[in-house]
Amino acid sequence: MIPLLETSDGIRFQIQVVPRSSRQELVGIQGDCLKIKITSPPLEGRANEECIRFLAATLGVKKSQVSIVGGLKSRKKTVAIKGLARKNAEATLISLYDKKPQP
Repeated sequence: MIPLLETSDGIRFQIQVVPRSSRQELVGIQGDCLKIKITSPPLEGRANEECIRFLAATLGVKKSQVSIVGGLKSRKKTVAIKGLARKNAEATLISLYDKKPQP
C-alpha cells in the first residue's frame, strides 16, 4: 500500500501519472506512488484536470475535494483529498487494486 499521510482536513499521497494512454485506469503501485494512466496530454493543465476527475470518481468524492498540491508540471504529483479519512481511502484503494488482474 502507498503511504497515505493523514492531515487535519483529509489525506495526502503521491501519484505517478502516465499521460496520453489509450484509457484511464489505475495501474497499481510504483515505489511509493499510486500509478494511474490517463488519456489527456500534458498540455495546458489538461492532464492535471483529468487526474482530479479520475481520482474523485475513483475515491467517491467531489472534484472540489481533490487538489494537486505538488508536481503540477511533473509526472510525479502530490495529491490532497479533503474530507476523506485514511482508513476509507485505504479500503477503497485496496478493493480496487484487488479487482485488477495481476500479471
